[in-house]
Amino acid sequence: MASLFSKYEGIASALGSVVAAGGRNPFSVIIEKPVSSTVGVIEGRETLLFGTNNYLGLSQSPRAIKAAQDAAAACGVGTTGSRIANGTQSLHRQLEGQIARFFGRRDAMVFSTGYQANLGMISALAGKDDYLILDADSHASIYDGSRLSAAQVIRFRHNDPDDLYKRIRRLDAPDRAKLIVVEGIYSMTGNVAPVAEFVAVKKETGSYLLVDEAHSFGVLGDNGRGAAEAAGVEQDVDFVVGTFSKSLGTVGGYCVSDHPELELLRLNCRPYMFTASLPPEIIAATTAALEDMQAHPELRTQLMDNAARLHAGFVKIGLNASKQVSPVIAVTLETEEQAIPMWNYLLDLGVYVNLSLPPATPDSRPLLRCSVMATHTAQQIDKAVEIFRQAATKAGVHGAR
Repeated sequence: MASLFSKYEGIASALGSVVAAGGRNPFSVIIEKPVSSTVGVIEGRETLLFGTNNYLGLSQSPRAIKAAQDAAAACGVGTTGSRIANGTQSLHRQLEGQIARFFGRRDAMVFSTGYQANLGMISALAGKDDYLILDADSHASIYDGSRLSAAQVIRFRHNDPDDLYKRIRRLDAPDRAKLIVVEGIYSMTGNVAPVAEFVAVKKETGSYLLVDEAHSFGVLGDNGRGAAEAAGVEQDVDFVVGTFSKSLGTVGGYCVSDHPELELLRLNCRPYMFTASLPPEIIAATTAALEDMQAHPELRTQLMDNAARLHAGFVKIGLNASKQVSPVIAVTLETEEQAIPMWNYLLDLGVYVNLSLPPATPDSRPLLRCSVMATHTAQQIDKAVEIFRQAATKAGVHGAR
């Protein structure tokens, strides 16, 4: 009998090699107990967390925790239904209004995850007679949304407005709608999108533009609205998608837009229509975390100061760090034979980061992906840099000192 699992033999073999090389499965690390936003217990040891996307440290917000407790006591722990059935409570609509006002937009839709926000918006907006034009380094949720949409997909070179323009001009299809999709900060490398240049292409070609601000929401811009705000072109972006699971420390996703037709998508967006809505305690915690973020703009300043400190530390010890300074900092290595042991050494020495291996990396080289928090102290950052130096030396990383 043919096996349903034979297709996974290759990945099983690759995973076995990774585990054999380091003694651990790096993709199933358990944080046994969060001690704070920056420290967790892993393998019984207190470990510095530099791989959690908790950019503002708000997963431990006392205001959000209290709001969640109060909402669960008042409303129960779940809705048991989708948004178009019994799954919309007043809290859901209040959060949508709050998000829309925060972005200065007409309306907002809240999804159960950030993944579903991309999956839902892209698949509902782009149909079989439309074009989807995607940055080649787009997140998996964007690619999955494109598959669900049945639109014709065209990829352009990462962060390259000129290549985007050329590819759209070659289409010569003025009667077919075109949706450009880019990200504010790219989650693997920390690269920031040139959103103003993409807006110029959008206008020149008569396209729509969707910006996924998942990793730039709460991080970039004077108010934390993301890369589009930082570039001064917010009103020229048709759709902003994002997640609550990074800077706000909860879970869920959203889309904001000034297009009045957004309301119609509530009845045409399958990942919105056919999944249970967020439970009341998550909605309440997210609302409180957003209020925290707005009340403490100094968190963004501290976050970027911390990112600059970590990046400078990596450069000083000779590591190949991301070209741009953002809260996502990737250390790129040449071989898996270096990357896997180094990741294990880091964990042994008390630092947790994310290990990314080809083919999931942008340039087919392995990398150690770090995410910085506003709540990291200077001492924690310096300690992490020193541990990186020790781990790189033990792993035989060329140039490390």
